[in-house]
Amino acid sequence: MADTLHVAYITPEMVPFAKTGGLADVSAAFPKALVRLGHRVTVVLPRYGSISPPPGKLAGPVPVSVDAVPRTAGFHRTRTDAGVEVVFVEHPPFFDRSGLYGWDDDGPRFAFLARSAVEYFRARGERPDVFHAHDWQTGLVPVYLKALYWDDATLRRTPSVFTIHNVAYQGQFAADTLGMLGLPRHLGNDFALGYHGGVSFLKGGTVFAELVSTVSPTYEREIQGEEHGLGFQDVLRTRGGDVVGVLNGVDYEIWDPRKDEQIARRYTAADLDGKRACKADLLRAFGLPGSPDLPVIGIISRLVWQKGFDIVAEAWWDLLRRPVRMIALGTGDVDVQAGLAELARRAPDRFAVRFAYDEGLAHRVVAGSDMFLMPSRSEPCGLTQMYAMRYGTVPIARSTGGLVDTVEPWDPVTGRGTGFRFDHADGTGLIWAIDRALDTRRDPAGWETLMRNGMARDHSWERSAREYVSLYRRAMSMA
Repeated sequence: MADTLHVAYITPEMVPFAKTGGLADVSAAFPKALVRLGHRVTVVLPRYGSISPPPGKLAGPVPVSVDAVPRTAGFHRTRTDAGVEVVFVEHPPFFDRSGLYGWDDDGPRFAFLARSAVEYFRARGERPDVFHAHDWQTGLVPVYLKALYWDDATLRRTPSVFTIHNVAYQGQFAADTLGMLGLPRHLGNDFALGYHGGVSFLKGGTVFAELVSTVSPTYEREIQGEEHGLGFQDVLRTRGGDVVGVLNGVDYEIWDPRKDEQIARRYTAADLDGKRACKADLLRAFGLPGSPDLPVIGIISRLVWQKGFDIVAEAWWDLLRRPVRMIALGTGDVDVQAGLAELARRAPDRFAVRFAYDEGLAHRVVAGSDMFLMPSRSEPCGLTQMYAMRYGTVPIARSTGGLVDTVEPWDPVTGRGTGFRFDHADGTGLIWAIDRALDTRRDPAGWETLMRNGMARDHSWERSAREYVSLYRRAMSMA
């Protein structure tokens, strides 16, 4: 149809192929929603060594120049059951490694990804309507499009949208990196990629894309200020009205207690009996007794300072005096893990931790918990609080980023709200919010209203995808 768009979606990770965080979930769910709206999406990501055997048929090779070494990219093409085209960039010297990031040559590695993605379409004689690049690892996509392909016979004036999922990761490299990337050296100035004496891929995407998005409206405002901008706020301010916050969504085909095959018993907002079975299953899985019936606070996260879990560990004295059980699943900083492990040691009948990530167990934690804790110092969007609400698990969250946009404070007078929020990133704020939740739970009717409020919220990707389609069309009008 005439209104159908072809979106080239460039990402460093995507479930189920490669994941370190929420970007992988977004990169799986968002393209599916675009396809359901009638659009065509081609996702391009690296073929890491962990993606074996390589999916789909191999095409290529295509010469891709990013440094002094002659290189070629191969492309494995496949299509998901949802109709999303997925292209894997094949180049073992860069991507056949034990981890996704953290290598000394990450600059050339992800420059190669960016340019390979552009060259894939050029080699096929195909011009997408828009390129959508994600985070610093793909920040050079808009740069290459402008610097090297703006007058190309195939890709002439192809617009781009660049999404910042987490401004803390800015892709900073030494100034001499620019000379290895096949880009004009003058792009190292402060008006282009130049950043604190070096270059920043995140800045490249921000400066060169037609439009810049972040993953929630509140985060978009926060990162243009000093507290959350982490030194990048001035770059964002130069773009003015070209920076837009669009809330991430949830894939309800995967995260919905009505159809979830990974939980002990399915349930609905009208019939919550299954949630009790899920709670009993969760307690057994973590070796905690079912009696007495105490509320369970669930945690699924990277256990790091940014996520605020050092606050939880430091509040151990107050937590031990509350009638709660707490279950934590995740990995992170050694000190934070040690603090949570100490809680479990002090009260092994009420606190349990598992320092790992297990997708199936994550579903059981979300379904079996009564409350879900997110004490983040910074949270660009957050997905797990939206998962939790769909499962009738009440979020307790700090007022930051996407948590502000998704968790509406409970008001017992009006019966409105979906959870509890606290402002100060310290133990006092944390315990205050937990106490409010415990007080509310003493009123069974009010608590069920609160649960059902959250279960009724629509955070589907279709809503967010429609906003992005509008952004794509706006970017196309600017090119």
